[in-house]
Amino acid sequence: MPGSLPASAEASWPKDVGIVALEIYFPSQYVDQEELEKFDGVGAGKYTIGLGQSKMGFCSDREDINSLCLTVVQRLMERNNLSYDCIGRLEVGTETIIDKSKSVKTVLMQLFEDSGNTDVEGIDTTNACYGGTAALFNAVNWVESSSWDGRYALVVAGDIAVYATGSARPTGGAGAVAMLVGPNATLVLERGLRGTHMQHAYDFYKPDMVSEYPVVDGKLSIQCYLSALDRCYSTYRKKIHAQWQKEGVDKPFTLDDFSFMIFHSPYCKLVQKSLARLLLNDFITEPNPNTENGVYTGLDSFRDVKLEDTYFDRDVEKAFLKSSAEIFDQKTKASLLVSRENGNMYTPSVYGCLASVLAQYSPQQLAGQRIGVFSYGSGFAATLYSIKVSPDATPGKMSIVGVLYL
Repeated sequence: MPGSLPASAEASWPKDVGIVALEIYFPSQYVDQEELEKFDGVGAGKYTIGLGQSKMGFCSDREDINSLCLTVVQRLMERNNLSYDCIGRLEVGTETIIDKSKSVKTVLMQLFEDSGNTDVEGIDTTNACYGGTAALFNAVNWVESSSWDGRYALVVAGDIAVYATGSARPTGGAGAVAMLVGPNATLVLERGLRGTHMQHAYDFYKPDMVSEYPVVDGKLSIQCYLSALDRCYSTYRKKIHAQWQKEGVDKPFTLDDFSFMIFHSPYCKLVQKSLARLLLNDFITEPNPNTENGVYTGLDSFRDVKLEDTYFDRDVEKAFLKSSAEIFDQKTKASLLVSRENGNMYTPSVYGCLASVLAQYSPQQLAGQRIGVFSYGSGFAATLYSIKVSPDATPGKMSIVGVLYL
């Protein structure tokens, strides 16, 4: 259950601000990716092995972005026995629109009517798949600001991902995640540890107002994703190293310092490649890597590669996928449960990965662990940040619930 709020917001800086409770919801109907391979007339394994996908969730004509978000919010509030008057900020991250003016957030205010609470800040935030992370940061910043009035913030990330017939269609999906944000959280966003990269590109965008389908440049999108990952990881490492030096710890930050590493997941295979890429970053920046034994064994020939030359280098990709296979199994594989079985949810994608980790490990296993989070939105915007699980992650302190039709 969520912890109690302080009597007032007049105390000093709120402690341990982060995610207090989390709910996930996605539709019950899905397309089996093996069946989709047959229907599309592509080779067996193109979607299941090549993309790493098993199923793809989709909405019927009974659901839309508003209903997804209404459902996930109502369930979070009811399961945690929360009154709607304890919410002071509600922010939605989505790129799925029904109305070009009215926000999803204002639709969600229907749930607040009986409580009489209309004093709720926040609005929709949009930038492809990054909107949910921007909404989360806004909520955390609100709690840590002079505007905070002592109430919880509520963040909703929801989307319906659909593509025109073609190679991108099997990377669709749908769902929503709701997160209660406040102090004394179990999942604490580590203050000051965010590496962000923002740039302009048309890798994925929706210029046609009468079509729900995006325009996608697949190769450019992968390049943008991986280059943003490089930049964000570099910035994050510099910030945490500076923080460690102040604490008297003088060592470089590496993948070893993440207990789990989760990613925005357009499709599962890209996540596996991304984890391998972080190992490549570690290897290049390591002054004296041991290539005789250990994780860097046999990687001598890649010592002088430049990151910007390796986005589509098959030799580099193959070598580091092999070297990082055990790390992937330990730190990332569990996070892909929802992504594999439901597909890409856009803004909730990375938070579906977070829910997947929380659902498969006990509170005792997670207590005190650091979870790395990489969020990417086309266009493009990205951040790598970290969550620290409270040492007091006892059963019942955090509510991780959802409707999982797997």
